[in-house]
Amino acid sequence: LPTLDKVGTTRVQAINGTLLYYARAVDPTMLPALNEISSQQARPTSLTVAKCIQLLDYAATYPDAVIRYHACGMILHIDTDAAYLVLPKARSRIAGHYFLSDMPPPPPAKPNPRPNGPIHTECRTLRHVVSSAAEAECGGLFHNSQSAVPIRDTLIAMGHPQPPTPVHCDSSTAVGISNNTVKRQQS
Repeated sequence: LPTLDKVGTTRVQAINGTLLYYARAVDPTMLPALNEISSQQARPTSLTVAKCIQLLDYAATYPDAVIRYHACGMILHIDTDAAYLVLPKARSRIAGHYFLSDMPPPPPAKPNPRPNGPIHTECRTLRHVVSSAAEAECGGLFHNSQSAVPIRDTLIAMGHPQPPTPVHCDSSTAVGISNNTVKRQQS
């Protein structure tokens, strides 16, 4: 597809920048779409414009997004995930949901039924091409854990001591590699 002219390119960049601010502040469900549009905003095509229009329609359909917070123990928690090979050029996407809550209860107790809204949400494209879903998940764990350091430091400076940060990942392979509980083999 042919790329847009300078006016069209500037319009796509303006839409992306405006909605990125809104998504980070209020509605993080828009971040995956914005991530995809931002990867194309340097050379947008008519397909990029169609994605922008769809995102604007979503924003117009759901104008009253709300993030709800509850009183809690101010302990940072992270939910991390990755999507393997979902973007052009064999790229994968990682995401992180950072929220404050009480310490998780020991098993078999149920986790907090009223989770807080996010204090930060990451949605990024991995720079490197990874060779497996587990490698993408490990990349997500690493990136989200690195991004948590300044948040932890801020919470500590505000007088909220932080235990080791609970990080939830749905890939048992990535968790096993991170905790050194699986034996890695080379083929």
